[in-house]
Amino acid sequence: MEGIDKPKTLRQRLEPALRRAFHLYWRFARGMTMGVRGIVLDDAGRVFLVKHSYVAGWHLPGGGIEVGESAGEALRRELMEEGRIAFEAPALHGVFFNSHVSRRDHVAVYVIRRFTQDRLPEPNREIVACGFFAPDALPPETTKGTRRRIAEVIGGVPAPSTWI
Repeated sequence: MEGIDKPKTLRQRLEPALRRAFHLYWRFARGMTMGVRGIVLDDAGRVFLVKHSYVAGWHLPGGGIEVGESAGEALRRELMEEGRIAFEAPALHGVFFNSHVSRRDHVAVYVIRRFTQDRLPEPNREIVACGFFAPDALPPETTKGTRRRIAEVIGGVPAPSTWI
């Protein structure tokens, strides 16, 4: 029924506290956090999205850059882990300040049009679902920031310096 809020799942109730705990740890362990995301587009113009077990919504695949790792290495590792995607020639779309997560977080977003994927990965502890979606038929739970990055790449919407 419309107008009635569903009860939050345990994950949804714990998500803000978990995010704060992780970022408190990262504040001391890393000083500044830097992540990567990939806008992976197939020949039909569909975009690859993932749904994580630990955060709500559908997102672009990606994650944090580990100490001693380049952005390109992190992107390669994350896309293989989350989508079994091996790519060639990623193009940097932009680097965004992500103040929604913390005052120390930045995300480099790459566009990948040439890639191989032997199969979709099976759901696991981290990724509960993934797939390719037409930009005009994204899952309803696709996050605002994910929708914005897709609109910038596909629709030519100007990119701000912050993660919206």
